[in-house]
Amino acid sequence: MHRTRPTLESVALHAGVSRATVSRVVNGSTRVGEDAREAVQRAIRELGYVPNQAARSLVTQRTDSFALVLPEEPGRVFSDDQFFPGVVRGVSQRLEEADKQLVLMMARSSAGRERIERFALGRHVDGVMVASVHGADPLPVGLARMGIPVVSNERLLGPVSLPYVGVDNAGGAAAAVRHLARSGRTRIATVAGPQDMVAGIDRLAGYRAALAEARLSGAVAFGDFTQESGVVAMRELLREDPGLDAVFVASDLMAVGVLRALRQAGRRVPDDVALVGFDDIETARYTEPPLTTVRQPITQIGRQLAHQLLRLASGEQIEPSLVLPTELVLRETA
Repeated sequence: MHRTRPTLESVALHAGVSRATVSRVVNGSTRVGEDAREAVQRAIRELGYVPNQAARSLVTQRTDSFALVLPEEPGRVFSDDQFFPGVVRGVSQRLEEADKQLVLMMARSSAGRERIERFALGRHVDGVMVASVHGADPLPVGLARMGIPVVSNERLLGPVSLPYVGVDNAGGAAAAVRHLARSGRTRIATVAGPQDMVAGIDRLAGYRAALAEARLSGAVAFGDFTQESGVVAMRELLREDPGLDAVFVASDLMAVGVLRALRQAGRRVPDDVALVGFDDIETARYTEPPLTTVRQPITQIGRQLAHQLLRLASGEQIEPSLVLPTELVLRETA
């Protein structure tokens, strides 16, 4: 027997409300009482009603799609850096809860940025999240000037500010260094992250602030958040200060490289050199010895990015910044 496809009218009859009320609920209007909204949503589920997406977009001027832009090379995004899949997982979870679609885009070149600007200007998405921003990247500001809702991961470097979701990078780094100093370490070096990224800048600032509190000084080398750069930076630190007894490393991936370099140099961890990383990626639990680190809530960053953008795109006033806490996780390297 052929089953008639549910219509707005049949949903309205089933829910005991008017056709106009059903239309408002389907189109996301806030001018509907909670009881009526729940009745309509229940009727939609029970009848299996599927809204006409094209017609809905014409009425609402919305696509129900949101873009997550990663200004990185594909090789970096799809590497063993667990930050990116963690953020994507959180964004996906929150958008799925809101019945929205995710569009993932990457742009490290000017041509890539122009492509994304054209895509957003064509209103193919209702808003954009930008994560892993380098320097004064013009993309987030350019999108915002076009009238497109934008939320970034971490504050922007430069004179223009946009709503962002970040973490307490400086506080987390300071907690790591204080732990090392309280355990009796006095020659605490660091492998800092890129200085064109907020995470790299703020973690170095937290390291320096905690060293100043303890009236200590330490050698500094720089990496790019990869294992390979951790190896190179650690070798540099050992040349500069062969007697160092601790290292704070601005990412767990770099810390994996630091462990390798220390092992190659015949240094025991933590007996000779204590080590603390940052991020608490899954790999940190399985290094030898397991890595003491600073946990940042990566999946929660993604969820909050999406949540703030959903609010902004719906016309709500949102907080200019949302800074999530970090936590020192003690394992065996320090």
